[in-house]
Amino acid sequence: MSIKQKAVKGVLWSAIQNWGSQAGALIIFFVLARLLEPEAFGLVALANVFLAFMQIFLNQGFAQALIQREDLEPEHLDTAFWINFGIGIILTALTLGTANQVAIGFNEPQLAPLLRGLSIVFLINSLSGVQQATLERKFAFKAIAFRWLLGTIVGGVVGVGMALYGLGVWSLVGQQVVQELVGVSTLWFASDWRPGFRFSIPHLRQLWGFGVNILAFNFLSFFNTRADDFLIGYFLGTVALGYYSIAYRILGVLTQLLVNTSNQVALPSFARLQTDLDRFRNAFYTVTQLTSLIAFPTFLGVAVLAPELILLMFGDQWEPSIVVMQILAFMGIVRAVTHFKSSVFLAMGKPAWRLWLGLLNAVISPISFLIAVQWGIVAVAFAYVIRGYLVFPVGQWAVSRLIHVPLISYLRQFVAPLVSSLVMAVVILITKQWIGDRVLPIVTLGTGIVVGTLVYGITIRLLSPKLFQQLLEFVQLALSRSQRQNA
Repeated sequence: MSIKQKAVKGVLWSAIQNWGSQAGALIIFFVLARLLEPEAFGLVALANVFLAFMQIFLNQGFAQALIQREDLEPEHLDTAFWINFGIGIILTALTLGTANQVAIGFNEPQLAPLLRGLSIVFLINSLSGVQQATLERKFAFKAIAFRWLLGTIVGGVVGVGMALYGLGVWSLVGQQVVQELVGVSTLWFASDWRPGFRFSIPHLRQLWGFGVNILAFNFLSFFNTRADDFLIGYFLGTVALGYYSIAYRILGVLTQLLVNTSNQVALPSFARLQTDLDRFRNAFYTVTQLTSLIAFPTFLGVAVLAPELILLMFGDQWEPSIVVMQILAFMGIVRAVTHFKSSVFLAMGKPAWRLWLGLLNAVISPISFLIAVQWGIVAVAFAYVIRGYLVFPVGQWAVSRLIHVPLISYLRQFVAPLVSSLVMAVVILITKQWIGDRVLPIVTLGTGIVVGTLVYGITIRLLSPKLFQQLLEFVQLALSRSQRQNA
């Protein structure tokens, strides 16, 4: 099977994983948002800030190193597994011991028991890294998809059940722990690899040489992705963080659906093409263009239809999240065209390049958020988006230099999707003005989606028939591959 066929099959299963698990997660999320108060989501979001910091030391880049290496030996796998397991034990114990101090620091007494309950996640996750890396190397994304789907469903059922039973914020804790536990169990069932009792210092050095840059990047990335949550929770409180986290969660879900579906397959695919720059460059063009074709209209559509989405799905109590969601949607557009740069750097054996870009983000993000937080969550959302657009040219310059992609040529491929998406957004706005308050929000939402989809499809077909044809060919290849697989 060629790299292209493996990649297409991988994208299919990655799509099933992302769309299935995220659809399930969204449904569960909607139910829990109706059953719980904003403060509950704010408390768990605050707890996850601490957990995300600790998780940095568990995700030290060994999994990516295992995927990227061409000459993988059993000692690499065993060494990585036992290092991860040991770190998981240490982080669990450390969280149990420091939960009170963290709660005092945030002046949130309820935070301490939540951190103790979530501490077991470190131990659970320490068992998954190497197993998933071995499956990704084999392009076994079917097993990975099943892992997330089953974990999402079982965890969600447990969370909703606990919420209905009146357990409040603990339903979110139970959901998270059960989801991770089911996911890890599924990985071990799907994989035929089992750790041996071997530990090799030379192999550890090889993994560490690659992974240390990823560890440093993850450390810097924490400040990029969690500084806003930290500062909102610290200065504005858990209720404001709850409103912000709902809007940010929607951005995360859409990014997972529209971008990570392909990005998950990008690293192993790019890694196999690292010695063939022409094919590498073509693959990069294809994946970013196809992603923008779907992501641009979706994020702009969300920005226009945010009032109906929030009120219909979450209820009136979440109305302060609407403006934040509209602003963050514009971050989704830049994510769609920049999210693959990390896979490019890693596949080409340049993790240090990603590290330097992360350092730039880590300097800008906390400063901009610290300035913005005094004006509330809307200002923080604006700061988040502006920072993304300011850093974009720097990251793209690095990609262009590495694989020789001219910036103008790269940006030109996004003109048709962007223009078509803007036309779609304008038509939806006009439709909403025409409808007014005469119908229910669900009718406005449904009408906007149908009209927007038709307008976007017609416009992209008129502006770029070639791009439209490429999308059709990709779908046909995916369907034919799926049919042969099932035959």
